[in-house]
Amino acid sequence: MGLMTGKKGVIFGVSNKRGIAYAIAEKLFHEGADIAFTYAGDIMKDRVEPLAAEMQSKLCISCDVNNEAEIKEVFNQCRAVYGTIDFIIHAVAFANREDLTGNFSDTSFEGWNLALGVSAYSLIPMARYAKDMMNDGGSIVALSYLGSERSVPNYNVMGVAKAALEANVRYLASEFGPRGIRVNSLSAGPIKTLAAKGIDGFDILLKVNAARSPMKRNVTLDEVGNAGLYLCSDLSSGVSGETHHVDCGYHSVATTKADALIIGVQAD
Repeated sequence: MGLMTGKKGVIFGVSNKRGIAYAIAEKLFHEGADIAFTYAGDIMKDRVEPLAAEMQSKLCISCDVNNEAEIKEVFNQCRAVYGTIDFIIHAVAFANREDLTGNFSDTSFEGWNLALGVSAYSLIPMARYAKDMMNDGGSIVALSYLGSERSVPNYNVMGVAKAALEANVRYLASEFGPRGIRVNSLSAGPIKTLAAKGIDGFDILLKVNAARSPMKRNVTLDEVGNAGLYLCSDLSSGVSGETHHVDCGYHSVATTKADALIIGVQAD
């Protein structure tokens, strides 16, 4: 039997095979999970439906996470198809490009609301509508990034959104814990995904992460998928309110000998 045999859940945010959400979905599916998928309107339907079909999904439904009625309908459909669910993956994020680049102080009010609404607030109604249909031992996992904790070039308002997302995780973990439901965030290191192409200077970010991380390399989609499987499965039954870093240790490093050499200081 697989780790997820008999488990049912929904993933918000799968859009292609080169993303973190798909990597997690693939791991869950191969361990026996029954997965519902959502897609962001008709423009994404043709991309997501074939991926859902490959994983024998019983439900693939449109959902604009800015529309709470559509989020509620996703869970109404999940209840009709599955009865109860065991996991949710929140893998949705968006910000206007002009609010990612340039000076953070130039972030627009509208851009702030859009980024925080899609990337952070949306987790709250997902949890609200799922609360009464999640089984004891259930798991909610939100995808984050180190830009929530540190300043990262060309990440700007998305870093604030991810910080809010991680705070949501902690408060939801406290609320849902007595129900036996765990809530965690997964903070992956930089990976060459289609979404990452929208970040200016991303290739530099990859090189810096590989050079400075304790493991001297970047994380892989396979490794992040395994971490998502861990957080959704009973293997992490005692873990909640956590931001789980999967970045080859980069988050733990303040400075390295290589940094000293760059600025002309002799390292011991």
